Amino acid sequence: MAFSRYKGVVDALASDIRAGRLPSGTRLPTHRQLAASEGIALVTASRIYAELAAMGLVSGEPGRGTFVRETTLPPSHGIDQPAAAVDTVDLNFNYPALPGQADMLRRALRQLASSGDVEALLRYQPHGGRPHERSTVARHLAERGVPVDGDQVLIVSGAQHGLAATAMATLQPGDVVAADALTYPGFKVLAHALHLELAPLPAAGHASDLDALEQLCATRRVRAVYAMPTLHNPLGWVTTARHREQLVEIARRYELLVIEDAAYAFLAEQPPLPLAALAPERTVYVSGLSKNVATGLRFGFIAAPTSLVPAIERTIRATTWNTPAVMTAIACRWLDDGTVTRLEAQKREDALTRQAIARAALAGLPQVSHPSSYFLWLPLPEDVRADQIAAELLREHVSVSTAEPFATSAHVPHAIRLALGSTDLDTLREALEKVKRVVDAHAYR
Repeated sequence: MAFSRYKGVVDALASDIRAGRLPSGTRLPTHRQLAASEGIALVTASRIYAELAAMGLVSGEPGRGTFVRETTLPPSHGIDQPAAAVDTVDLNFNYPALPGQADMLRRALRQLASSGDVEALLRYQPHGGRPHERSTVARHLAERGVPVDGDQVLIVSGAQHGLAATAMATLQPGDVVAADALTYPGFKVLAHALHLELAPLPAAGHASDLDALEQLCATRRVRAVYAMPTLHNPLGWVTTARHREQLVEIARRYELLVIEDAAYAFLAEQPPLPLAALAPERTVYVSGLSKNVATGLRFGFIAAPTSLVPAIERTIRATTWNTPAVMTAIACRWLDDGTVTRLEAQKREDALTRQAIARAALAGLPQVSHPSSYFLWLPLPEDVRADQIAAELLREHVSVSTAEPFATSAHVPHAIRLALGSTDLDTLREALEKVKRVVDAHAYR
């Protein structure tokens, strides 16, 4: 087929999609049907659809076909966080806050201003944090079941920076990292930037399928596994003690690095021991204070095996040199005086309230969540397309995420994730009622 003819088919389909002559949700001809109708080779038909997919105009769904995407939905929706319009309710990203937190910050700044070490905060800090700050975090981690010494703790600019520093220090481009088929989008973005291959693990009940992990490790050279055993994002899992023990057994057998993301772990009361407690020699534990205190604080921490600390510390130097000293001083004071523990308890109660509102507002729709989670996974009814739901809700000034940012496999389920922690309760209730109305309208067309 001549190049101009091939491009002509691509351009014609792209033009029809952009003009609305092929509306979103339209099932396109199969590859064979397109080849027959255009008189082209099957491989060329596949190439045409691949180019349209790369342009963000269509999506191929294994076993179902190729569909026109909702082009009014920004391609980065659910991954990047643009400035939200003032009249848009954000159910896409979580930034939970409680009344009085602004006054709490004012008091902390006044206390810091009157303390004796203000001048020290103007100078470069040690890359991993000052010794007394690392010891403060170590005490905090010990209370949460991660017994580490202060010299195993590294302070970073939020949990996302912690994940990046860990991956940059321990992994190489091309390394295979096992991750859940639905996982935290920030790790997906990181893997893409570092040229890591994410190998998807299917779900088995309320946890990842460890038989699939075993089979993957037996057939490929897997370097690491990325896990969220306590309050999985987006599915809300808290995996059992036995599941964690089995994961550790596999990690030891195949010499896997375990990256444990505990950003939301504070929401689960009395969970089983963290992976870092079960396999401290090979687990890097990453968390922070974004969700349990404030997203703008950008204070995170890593607990790592002693052997990995120098490499991670050097990566911190290469990326930020050190966490901002003022924020670190405030965060450590709140860890020491019990403020963080108090806020965590209040936010668990707040999340319970929000989940109850969601259950009522979305009654009749399937919901996957943890009772005290700040997010909810909403599988959509048969033949209801997530991109259309998200686009229509955005037109009604409600921002939600589809499953696409979370998916590491070729199969992307039609579902939406709802972040429940970023608005007041009355606004949340109204926004969730809109979600229910829009989903029902599409389900019964």
